[in-house]
Amino acid sequence: MKIQHINILENQILAPYAHTQAGGLVDFLALPKTHHELAILAQWATEQQLPIHIFGRLSNLVVRDGGLRGLTILTQDMRSITVEGNVITADAGADLIITAEVAMEHGLSGLEWAAGIPGSVGGAVFMNAGAYGGQCDLVVQAVTALMPDGQLLEFDGAQLDFGYRQSVFQENGGIIISAQFMLQPDDRQAIRSRMDDFNFKRANKQPLNYPSNGSVFKRPEGHFAGKLIMDAGLQGTRVGGVEVSKKHAGFMVNVNNGSGNDYEALIHLVQERVQSKFGVTLETEVRILGDN
Repeated sequence: MKIQHINILENQILAPYAHTQAGGLVDFLALPKTHHELAILAQWATEQQLPIHIFGRLSNLVVRDGGLRGLTILTQDMRSITVEGNVITADAGADLIITAEVAMEHGLSGLEWAAGIPGSVGGAVFMNAGAYGGQCDLVVQAVTALMPDGQLLEFDGAQLDFGYRQSVFQENGGIIISAQFMLQPDDRQAIRSRMDDFNFKRANKQPLNYPSNGSVFKRPEGHFAGKLIMDAGLQGTRVGGVEVSKKHAGFMVNVNNGSGNDYEALIHLVQERVQSKFGVTLETEVRILGDN
């Protein structure tokens, strides 16, 4: 089916598009290439009274086997990145890793922490992603978003309402179009060295050889989720094809054609065991969506 010149795929499985290689059926799927195409799709879904789901790289998300109703939009083909002075402007679908590389190539520091995060700029802003002492709220100076009423609005400063894995876009229904990163000039080799160091640490600590969502749980106050899971003896525990990583207990990896339901069931099992053993409630960092 086409809306103007934009292809809309019907009854598509999300798993091949997802970083976890898991995810159920969606009614309609579209991959816009421009801001204008995204606006057309959003308007069409509104006119058809369809729910809209917007994702980037599907790298921090569990979609249940029942899938999603309405229109699912993946922004992965919207990936323009421009540099002007100390400011990088990146489309929502731009790879965070590539954005960090562009910053390095232009001698701009502030995104080194993002060098190994396999997500999109939009997803990172939406979740206020961070690692190794860096975080979106430290470098994002403005975000352009398409609002439910069709307006394009720019959010900056306090309007972004950043918190721990939190942004205003989790509440206001805005679709992130692009983000501006205010960075600082630095020696390119020094920036590269920091990026290489972070990636070395990731390779040594994280199970990068399997599909995963990265850290599944938020950091509980006074604790580390991975250590609690490890101390509960849960490493290697498996539901279906999804396993608590033996390399890093904070990760769940798809080792054998696991499904979204496998991920969710394992998440609940881990939460129950940690609560029972230590009295600590683990909150998910990943989002869980879709029909059972």
